[in-house]
Amino acid sequence: MIETEDLTPEQAAAELERIAAEMAKSDIAYYQNDAPYLTDAEYDALKRRNRQIEARFPELIRADSPSKRVGAEAKNGFGKIRHRFPMLSLGDVFSLEEVDEFAVGVKRFLNVSEDIEFMAEPKIDGLSFSARYEHGRFVQGATRGDGRVGEDVTENLRTVRSLPLHIENAPERLIVRGEVYMSKAVFEQLNAEREIKGEQLLANPRNAAAGSMRQLDPKVAASRKLDIICFNLQYTSGPAYKNHTETLDAMREMGFPVVSYSHFSNIQDCVKQIEWLGENRDTLPYDMDGAVIKINSLSQREALGSTAKAPRWAVAFKYPPERKESKVLDVVVQVGRTGVLTPKVIVEPIRLAGTTVSAATLHNQDNIDRLDLRIGDTVVLQKAGEIIPEVLEVNKSKRPANSVPFKMPELCPECGAPVARDEDGAALRCTNPECPAQLLRTVAHFASREAMDIDGLGISVCESLINNGLIKTAAELYYLNAEQLVELDRMGEKSAANLIAAIEKSKEAGLSRLVCAFGIRQVGQKAAKVLAAHFADLDELMAASADELTLIPDIGAITANFITEWFAKPQSQHQIKLLREAEVDFTSKEERKDNRFAGLTFVLTGTLSKYTRDEASAIIESYGGKASGSVSKKTSYVLAGENAGSKLTKAEALGISIISEDDFAAMIT
Repeated sequence: MIETEDLTPEQAAAELERIAAEMAKSDIAYYQNDAPYLTDAEYDALKRRNRQIEARFPELIRADSPSKRVGAEAKNGFGKIRHRFPMLSLGDVFSLEEVDEFAVGVKRFLNVSEDIEFMAEPKIDGLSFSARYEHGRFVQGATRGDGRVGEDVTENLRTVRSLPLHIENAPERLIVRGEVYMSKAVFEQLNAEREIKGEQLLANPRNAAAGSMRQLDPKVAASRKLDIICFNLQYTSGPAYKNHTETLDAMREMGFPVVSYSHFSNIQDCVKQIEWLGENRDTLPYDMDGAVIKINSLSQREALGSTAKAPRWAVAFKYPPERKESKVLDVVVQVGRTGVLTPKVIVEPIRLAGTTVSAATLHNQDNIDRLDLRIGDTVVLQKAGEIIPEVLEVNKSKRPANSVPFKMPELCPECGAPVARDEDGAALRCTNPECPAQLLRTVAHFASREAMDIDGLGISVCESLINNGLIKTAAELYYLNAEQLVELDRMGEKSAANLIAAIEKSKEAGLSRLVCAFGIRQVGQKAAKVLAAHFADLDELMAASADELTLIPDIGAITANFITEWFAKPQSQHQIKLLREAEVDFTSKEERKDNRFAGLTFVLTGTLSKYTRDEASAIIESYGGKASGSVSKKTSYVLAGENAGSKLTKAEALGISIISEDDFAAMIT
């Protein structure tokens, strides 16, 4: 990469174009899809380079420059709210020297020589929001969005228990700003549940919080146990305040969880607090991605004002990602619910980003080969999103002379059965469906909320049932009795009775949940619903050939083969026999309609008034169609509600048919 000072004007223009495009792509992934692909450090490096080039070539500043943006556009799935007061982002600094420069710049702008009172606060890594109150009652919540227009998340924010819904003796009007976050403890619990179900792990608590707040069903958001912390009183019709500390104290008295803060009479002491926060961030219940330095005086803040994108009275100090070396002691291979063998590196325990790390996933043999990792090597570790340990590289200068490349086993380490490589060549899988290592995760998945939804049958109870020899397959859950359960540790008579009742209730779950519960490869909740909408009962589904299955929308050839292969296995046949004898309902409860939308793909955009998105998607699928999240040449119709955005624009450019809700209603009557 050419250094900034060596760039020609032509090279600088090309580099600014590249950075603008890359950061715009990253913003969409981060803010709209909750699926970032750049690390914070990589994103910050792009932003810093953009700023440096623009400082040298101000005539080349682009209209779409990242320096002119505060955030991303509001997501189309929610209504849009224009903020009464812009929710500006903060300028970033990356060294303590830059913090000093910020302080000097503030004094210069204010034309003062005396010390200024600064504040230091942890910068919580979550989803920024504003909450508006009228006469003490919470009436509206919004995300930051692009700083001027955000997403209406009122109903989801209302589910956060730490947000006061009513404030006694409150001013007539009030707007507070804060951060929705997921605690580290809740995040770890959520990821543990997802691992059991064979779902992709969430990268970090920030993504989890943002994704939860963007759930169309508030009940899902409520189940995620989110929290808030408030850090700014944006507007009040009540008394005037002299400084920021007074506003924080006032918010605390109103019942808001308020950010911890320290204030200092000089920047030097503030810098010491920043260093202390960095050293002790692991003790906080939430993730922090930096520290915020603010001016305490509100009158000085007003005098300093803001640029188009950020206030002049505050900056965010970004801590560099922590990396440490450790020695590889071993590589162990674990077997998951679907039989996938996952290698894990065992290292000498080290303290990394606040926790003790002794292991990290290696994903698969291809990744091991890429790293050229060997037992005895010294590796560089980092936490992805400061949560999940990962191996960045091998320090080959410290490699022992007698090391040999690591190769995955040819036999399952749990049962000794042969392993086979997946069609894509990435994963190895145990070929024994009765492998004991798979049983725990299989049973837990069977009982999960998305499958048979057996309340009270969590991972610990599943483990206890298996260890005590009470079940050898998920179907045997239906043959348990309360007398057997009360013998288990921490299982009283009431708990046992409740669990038996929940198991009995699950018999009526229906075909869709049952097929999902089977854990067939590539058949999750959505595919199970598609199958249940096509077949009247399990017997019809079992009788279908792979060719017949491929005629069903969303069921491809590979998935069809997985389905027929699963039903053909003796172990599966045995399980179905047990379920049938236990009188588990095999019939479909999905509304069965005609196939008028067969082969058609719909994309929903904008705010719908007659249906929720889930309702509209369910209707489309019940008529044999497919609901997609993105517009392409294969899209048949775009169902456009109010305030439709980029999807509508793309559809118009591609000449795709655009229909209203009335048009859609006419198609299904």
